[in-house]
Amino acid sequence: MIQLMDGGAYLLHGQEIVADNADAQAVLKNKLGQVPAKEKAAENTIAYNILKEHNVSGNMEKLQIKFDKLTSHDITFVGIIQTARASGLEKFPVPYVLTNCHNSLCAVGGTINEDDHMFGLTCAKKYGGVYVPPHQAVIHQFAREMLAGGGKMILGSDSHTRYGALGTMAVGEGGPELVKQLLSKTYDINMPGVVGVYLTGSPIAGVGPQDVALAIIGAVFANGYVNNKVMEFVGPGVANLSADFRIGIDVMTTETTCLSSIWETDDVIREFYEIHGRTEDYKELKPGDVTYYDGMIQVDLSQIRPMIAMPFHPSNTYTIEELNENLDDILADVEKRALVSLDGAVDFTLRDKVRDGRLYVDQGIIAGCAGGGFENICAAADILKGKSIGSDAFTLSIYPASTPIYMELARNGRLADLMATGAIVKTAFCGPCFGAGDTPANNAFSIRHSTRNFPNREGSKLQSGQISSVALMDARSIAATAANKGYLTATTEVDANFTNPKYFFDSTIYANRVFDSKGVADPSVEIKFGPNIKDWPAMPELTQNLMLRVVSEIHDPVTTTDELIPSGETSSYRSNPLGLAEFTLSRKDPAYVGRAKEVQKAEKAREAGECMGKALPELRTAMHKVKETYPDVCGKNTGVGSTIFAVKPGDGSAREQAASCQKVLGGWANIANNYATKRYRSNLINWGMLPFLIEEGELPFKNGDFIFIPDIRGAIEKKASEIKAFVVKEELKEFTLKLGELTDDERTIILDGCLINYYRR
Repeated sequence: MIQLMDGGAYLLHGQEIVADNADAQAVLKNKLGQVPAKEKAAENTIAYNILKEHNVSGNMEKLQIKFDKLTSHDITFVGIIQTARASGLEKFPVPYVLTNCHNSLCAVGGTINEDDHMFGLTCAKKYGGVYVPPHQAVIHQFAREMLAGGGKMILGSDSHTRYGALGTMAVGEGGPELVKQLLSKTYDINMPGVVGVYLTGSPIAGVGPQDVALAIIGAVFANGYVNNKVMEFVGPGVANLSADFRIGIDVMTTETTCLSSIWETDDVIREFYEIHGRTEDYKELKPGDVTYYDGMIQVDLSQIRPMIAMPFHPSNTYTIEELNENLDDILADVEKRALVSLDGAVDFTLRDKVRDGRLYVDQGIIAGCAGGGFENICAAADILKGKSIGSDAFTLSIYPASTPIYMELARNGRLADLMATGAIVKTAFCGPCFGAGDTPANNAFSIRHSTRNFPNREGSKLQSGQISSVALMDARSIAATAANKGYLTATTEVDANFTNPKYFFDSTIYANRVFDSKGVADPSVEIKFGPNIKDWPAMPELTQNLMLRVVSEIHDPVTTTDELIPSGETSSYRSNPLGLAEFTLSRKDPAYVGRAKEVQKAEKAREAGECMGKALPELRTAMHKVKETYPDVCGKNTGVGSTIFAVKPGDGSAREQAASCQKVLGGWANIANNYATKRYRSNLINWGMLPFLIEEGELPFKNGDFIFIPDIRGAIEKKASEIKAFVVKEELKEFTLKLGELTDDERTIILDGCLINYYRR
């Protein structure tokens, strides 16, 4: 079904793979008459050529990328624009689209959410952007319909910014990286590795894009096969997939932790652009005749079967058939995972969902950038036509990804077919994906064609004794389960006549409702600020020395951004840095905020020229111990801040608040064995936080300990890669921290204290 090659591979004429092993040279010489240089063949990837066209550094090893377009939604664009304004923003230099698909339920938080929308509209007018009102489209569907273009690059402040199937290399990053683009700066990265995804065969009837995506995620996530690399989809199987099918696979590549994705394009994609009235944006993209990839994933589409990702990660995958045949064993494994993910805070089991040997599901959701596509919903309607979801606990909600899709479903009758079954069809909204809509009941089990199923993501509050769990599935198997009144069912178990209706795109609603400045700024427009929209608090520059206190210690194999700053109800406070910070780690370590604030009191006292030890008595003892070895240490040259340890933090969302909330509470660093994604590490750096690394093994410190780092400022200035640090107890116990590679700009940002300070200087 899925095979991963141990090393790199050559792709000949887009059709034949030659493994980069001991026999490679002989095979290549026999087939080509010569052995091409590996480095030259690597330049024939689609990804390399798009990156080259957007790189302004002149050095393809050290990229400085300028994107063609930017996009954000309403729990990220306020903070981004506020940061850019504080840094000198005068006009959006490239098209910037502000969609409103996350905080669309304006009943949550009083006037807070709609205030954010009005902020966005007035900023689009003032700075020359595009404003998409609530319920018109989820961020990524609007980008597919109206922004993507062959050979282009788009940067978005949402991790699922992926438009590779349409020939657009798109990257999801934290807000500060968009701020840099808004200030006409660059996105600086090393040339990423490029991994080929070689598709063969055709999917069998009933298998959908989520099934293929989950199979790939299950094969590559844990081993990091594509971590921070570009996935390039090639091979004869690509031609056997519709545009919607490719899009559905592509958007889920985020869950592999890859940097971006790109696909070869053909007449199927040309037709997509024709349907959307943008033929000029199509560009044929193919790898070169001899192309070298840093790895190769081989996917036989004909072997993929309906899949399910059990709690609590998209990589916890099984075929539905396998799950049904081994229910007790697999549910027992989920319970073991829960002990780690939920820290034993609640009793968790899904075994009580087993009825007469079948797994009963409480809720089905088909939604958002992954599930809300036209073909997914039409396939679900075909499976459910003439049936009923029943009158028991099971519910089914469907969210088309854009109003044009909704309109076409109404015109072709599928909307009526779905509603007749008892399903509820709602407007475009991302809420079900992050816990702000259709939150399951306590102990409920939900199956979703959405993007993630992290612990606590769907609204659970462990501190209140609540838990719900989510599994990911394709819309087709969700519909089959709904037709079976909530009993888990693969599409391949039901008879369905897939009608595959043609899609007709009507842009009238966008022409009537979307504000498009056409790039023309109007400086006379006054920005509307609601009472919940707050400026970023002042942040000091890095001091000569640092005294850190460990205020949280997390030993889960991976810590998601959802656990660092919860999604769901917290979204109402995304425009209020101090208000949002109160939720930091609230579902993982509820004591974190209080501990961090205690440390911050000492730093505030230091900045005011007052006694730090009075604000934090334990600090006095620690400082005295340090002064025995470093007598010059004092409040004038030594900052005080908090840090957390996590094994591998940052999987999941691009939201910068996972880092900024720690900074707002006085955080100066993270310490980790590894960082799950490039984007989380970048968020730390852009908020002036040190992204320390420590070797795996027993930690030299524990929660509550003080860590003293002498001359950290000098170490940053001298580009030191290893940092001397001390655990402060009865004696100073020395250990080593590492920083990893930093650009000159990143070092300066850390020295200045954050990106805002950097640009102000």
